[in-house]
Amino acid sequence: METVGIIGAGQIGSAIAKIIAETGKYHVIASRRNLSKIKELENLGVELTSNNKEVASRSNIVIISVKPHKTIEVLREVAVYLRNKILISVAAAIPIERLVEAAPEAKIVRAMPNINILVRASFTAYAKGPNLTQEDMRKVQEFFKLMGEYIEVEEELMDAITALSGSGPAYVSTLIEAMAYAGLKVGMPRELAYYSAAYTVYGSAKLYLETKLHPSIIKEMVLTPAGVTIEGIYYLEEGGIRTAIMKAVEAATRKAQEIAEKLNKK
Repeated sequence: METVGIIGAGQIGSAIAKIIAETGKYHVIASRRNLSKIKELENLGVELTSNNKEVASRSNIVIISVKPHKTIEVLREVAVYLRNKILISVAAAIPIERLVEAAPEAKIVRAMPNINILVRASFTAYAKGPNLTQEDMRKVQEFFKLMGEYIEVEEELMDAITALSGSGPAYVSTLIEAMAYAGLKVGMPRELAYYSAAYTVYGSAKLYLETKLHPSIIKEMVLTPAGVTIEGIYYLEEGGIRTAIMKAVEAATRKAQEIAEKLNKK
């Protein structure tokens, strides 16, 4: 049985540890400074430690999920144990080039999942470094598939991916909250307002993903002349919802690029 190591079992790291452990196909060892916060992982057979070197030395595959400003420092500490091992980094803003500098003998994949990993519905974009074999990538993609959907992208797109799908659950949650508030304003009970808003977002996304109908076509399927929906759409357009979302993603991309530039000057 292969051992998978998680260095940095925070919110994303502990979710990854849980998902991989639940397969029963791997032994999982995870590190975190405060182990009391992840004790529940032991119920799944995850071995816990506060020693990153122990994780790296005992694992066949290592996933690093520490804060971006700590990633290179931690990698340098454990690099000697990563020779010819698959290293998956889910740290935002740290390019493959810097990961290779810190752990030159590791086989590196840079990935960006999102918080929907908690319900196995993450969209994970990844870019691969040098020296990875087809078998290596099969193993990596097997992990990503457990988390949700995945796609390989050019590394130059990773900052934009961070801003769109990485931050995306926050944008969508804001939309759900706004729709629920609207429901409250017109007299709906609170629980019904939130549930109907959330399920409508879920169903609309599912309709697009399964039918591949363009969102504008789905919208047209709901619109009728002088009807209820067009009245609502009129006010959405007047409020500039498209422009607001586009500006939000554009600004978040710039911020991701600024953070990357700052981190990678060190």
